[in-house]
Amino acid sequence: MIAVRAATVADAPAIGEIHVASWRAAYAGLLPEEFLARLSAEARAASWARRIGDPAIPGRVLVVEDEGVVAGFAAFGPGQLYALYLLPEYWGRGLGRLLHDRVVEELSGDSAVLWVLATNERAKAFYVRQGWVDDGARQTETIDEGRVTLEEMRYRRSLP
Repeated sequence: MIAVRAATVADAPAIGEIHVASWRAAYAGLLPEEFLARLSAEARAASWARRIGDPAIPGRVLVVEDEGVVAGFAAFGPGQLYALYLLPEYWGRGLGRLLHDRVVEELSGDSAVLWVLATNERAKAFYVRQGWVDDGARQTETIDEGRVTLEEMRYRRSLP
């Protein structure tokens, strides 16, 4: 059975694994290989545990389960989808769309935005299929203590 539910702190280890596995698969060839190799599921899990467990941090985290296995997660807050990742073995099975649709139901306001890596064609195509449109905004973000630069595009969509 497939189910979408609110994440709990107990989900943080699975979310950390998903975050790292999806980045390594999706960003191979797009981000430096040495950066991807250094990603730590444990560090990501600790970060997600803090975020999920601290009610002062705005936003929510949802997970999608397939037969009890946490296969993906999404993080969102007021007017923005922050992250949506699945384990690579679940790509193309409809779980991302299901998770996305639940996030859209829970977002408030007239519209929402998300930022996507400009060179991530797979993600951009997914979001376009879900009704998101490139609104022309761009930003540059540095991560990994300034060693990695991300060129991002903003997408926007109306909310139901």
